Amino acid sequence: MSASYILVLYYSRHGATAEMARQIARGIEMAGLEARLRTVPAVSSECEAVAPSIPQDGALYATLDDLKHCAGVALGSPTRFGNMAAPLKYFLDGTSSLWLTGELVGKPAAVFTSTASLHGGQESTLLSMLLPLLHHGMLVLGLPYSENALLETRGGGTPYGASHHAGADGKRALDMHETALCRALGQRLAQTAQRLEAARG
Repeated sequence: MSASYILVLYYSRHGATAEMARQIARGIEMAGLEARLRTVPAVSSECEAVAPSIPQDGALYATLDDLKHCAGVALGSPTRFGNMAAPLKYFLDGTSSLWLTGELVGKPAAVFTSTASLHGGQESTLLSMLLPLLHHGMLVLGLPYSENALLETRGGGTPYGASHHAGADGKRALDMHETALCRALGQRLAQTAQRLEAARG
C-alpha cells in the first residue's frame, strides 16, 4: 500500500516556522495529497526534564513511524547560528534505524527556515538540513527560478528551500512572496511524490 501523505516536520520557537509549515501543508493539499504536520519537543538543559507526550498546542510530536511511512518530507527549523535548531537535530540523530533499513531512500524531501535578521544564515541553515536527508538517500528538491516570487522577493526565498525573515522580535508575518514560495514548495514536493509513485506502477 502506497503512502498518501507528506510529512511536514518542523521545530518552531516563536511561531514563524510553524506558520511556514502550515503554508507548505496548504501547497501539499492543493496538489492532492494529505499533509501531516508534526513537531519535535524542545531540548532541555535539565537532565531530568521530560516533555509531555502530547504538546499543549499545535502539531503532535513526530514518531519514527511518521517518517517511515510518508511519501516525502518537508523539514523546517529556525536558524541557530547558521544551523538547524538542536531539537530537530536531536530527532534526526535518532533515525539510524531508518537509515539501516533504507526506509527513506528515493523519497523526495525539501527544507525551510525562518530567521530574525534578513541575512541571518538562511542558506547555510537550509544546506545543513539537507545533509541528513542526503545521507538517508532522499531526493532533494529546491525552488526553481520559474517561481516568479523567487525573483521578486524582498524578504525570504532561496533556491535551496523556502525561507522567511521574521524580524528581530519574531513577529513579522509572512509576506505574499514568502507565502507563495512555501505553497510552491509544498506543491512541488507532493507532485514529485505522485510522479514517483506512478513510475513505480
